[in-house]
Amino acid sequence: MYSDTDIQYALEVTQILHEPDRRIDTFGSTSFEFHLVSELMDSVGQCRVRNGTIEAQRPMILRPEGMGEFEFDGFGAQAGDFADWFKRNIRDLSILKYGFQFKRTDVRESLVHDPLETVCGRIVDEVRAANTPQTAVICGVDDTWEICLLKFTIDMIQKSSGINLFDFKRRGLL
Repeated sequence: MYSDTDIQYALEVTQILHEPDRRIDTFGSTSFEFHLVSELMDSVGQCRVRNGTIEAQRPMILRPEGMGEFEFDGFGAQAGDFADWFKRNIRDLSILKYGFQFKRTDVRESLVHDPLETVCGRIVDEVRAANTPQTAVICGVDDTWEICLLKFTIDMIQKSSGINLFDFKRRGLL
């Protein structure tokens, strides 16, 4: 179980050294490969490298459909006007829901006997040379590495949401 301090620390020190060129697809699922590098807490000059896959599911539109009906007891006509406005504009209040699947079975670990900066630099160089648009390189904390990976997913959602909203609006879904 992670403490609030552990989570906060992991979120603050996690660095995305190489982010995928691709974003989360609006109308399909998207797979991201990751290399998460962390320095071992009790061994100087040793790093753990975790490799795996995260799948981002297609974003879903959530609409507050059930919020269209109001009862205003003791309010005047302005409350009714607000309810009418709300019903007309409810589509503008839609939000996107993102889902990720973290496949533990796809995670592989290896120990590397080099300093953190050397390992991170080497992996970033390899990923750039391979030119794979769906690969991320993350530097994080060893014992809270899953939190570091979740930070990456949150970053991807933030960077994808504007594109996804544009795509939904362009197709008349929002």
